[in-house]
This record gives sequence, C-alpha cells and structure tokens, in this order.
Amino acid sequence: MASFKGLVGEGSAALPHVLAVDDSSVDRAVISGILRSSKFRVTAVDSGKRALELLGSEANVSMIITDYWMPEMTGYELLKKVKGSSKLREIPVVIMSSENVPTRINRCLEEGAEDFLLKPVQPSDVSRLCSRVLR
Repeated sequence: MASFKGLVGEGSAALPHVLAVDDSSVDRAVISGILRSSKFRVTAVDSGKRALELLGSEANVSMIITDYWMPEMTGYELLKKVKGSSKLREIPVVIMSSENVPTRINRCLEEGAEDFLLKPVQPSDVSRLCSRVLR
C-alpha cells in the first residue's frame, strides 16, 4: 500500500478519513485538530448514534476514534456494534478515555479495539496510531 505522505497534495478526498466521536466539544476540537495536522480528513460527531448514522451513509471511513464515556451509547457499545457488523467490522476502532481503568482497557481490546488512548491525546499518540493502524 502506498504511503499516505504521498497523498497530501492530491486533495482531501485522497486523505485517510477518520471519524472522531466525542460528546465533549472541546475534546472533539482537540482530536480533530491533531488528526488534521497529521494529514487526515476528519468528520467529528457528538454521539455513537450519530456515528452509526454517518457510517450507514459514508462508505469511506479509514478509522474510528471514539471517547469511552458518552451519553446514550458508550464508545464500548459503539465498538461492539461496529465489530458486530459485516459491513463495518474491518474499520479499525480506537477508544479514548481520561480514566486509566485496566479492566475497561482490556475489555475494549478483547472486543476488537485497535488501541486505547488516555486523554489528553497527544500528537505522538496519533503518529503511532497512523503507522500501526493505517498501514
């Protein structure tokens, strides 16, 4: 697969598309900014329900990065729905949380999460993810 670095000058349609899900507008802005500066096209939504709606209509999502604690549907529940769908299960899902709870982290990883990031998410976390998840 081609390196994503070569795609930067070819317009946003050529950039890997990341769906960022977080009920906090501040956290959505932070993660979106980090992803965009790392040359990703970002769609940010405020809930797992909206993420599923978008995934139903947008076929070109390269990765989902979601907060763990959200009202209505947690990031864990979103992960389970994505991994339980034959249409969506190949999309890598990364969970973020400000709480370092080993049992929660392990449960997410066992359910199929690619990674679990502790907030505040750093640009180095995104770089590591890109090289590992979006190969």
